[in-house]
Amino acid sequence: MKLIKILGALLISSTIAFNSYAQENDPAELYAVIETEHGTLEFLLYKSVAPITVTNFVNLVTRGYYDGLTFHRVIDDFMAQGGDPFGDGTGGPGYNFEDEIRMRHNQDGILSMANSGPDTNGSQFFITHVATPHLNSLHTVFGKIHSGRELIRQISRDDAIISITIEGNARTFLERRADRVYQWNEILDERFPNLKEALID
Repeated sequence: MKLIKILGALLISSTIAFNSYAQENDPAELYAVIETEHGTLEFLLYKSVAPITVTNFVNLVTRGYYDGLTFHRVIDDFMAQGGDPFGDGTGGPGYNFEDEIRMRHNQDGILSMANSGPDTNGSQFFITHVATPHLNSLHTVFGKIHSGRELIRQISRDDAIISITIEGNARTFLERRADRVYQWNEILDERFPNLKEALID
């Protein structure tokens, strides 16, 4: 029995390691490029681990939702939070979606969803300054820093998110969950009529 448990643990560890390797080396990966007042941050998006979260984020990005918003909440040695259209921590896209809590806040440069409780994800996200293990069971991690790590701590409260763009085949990725994207876009079109046209229709 003890041997079975050990073999089971090794199998799980190997699977996690393989999935992590595949995530890092998949040539079809998606990256989010965030232009800030201090320079460019690039994040690998965990599209396989948090597919709904990444779908939502990519859709918002391609519609220009984040462009011109701010990092409205910055706490030294903790994180920088942005993505609120109201700029005060109370805003969102007009809908919520479910958590996908699988990855850990185990380093600086983790990209994670802000929320007000279980399954209340919208558009606000944060970038960690340090490992924040107390958030591991509370927030959905959907990416990590790929380049520009040295700029994270330079972000100050009310700094602008100049723009966010996606590198990779965003259209094909969004088409995999077209029904959800259509539902979200109906709400976005009503609440934010000046957004860019949807990438898929």
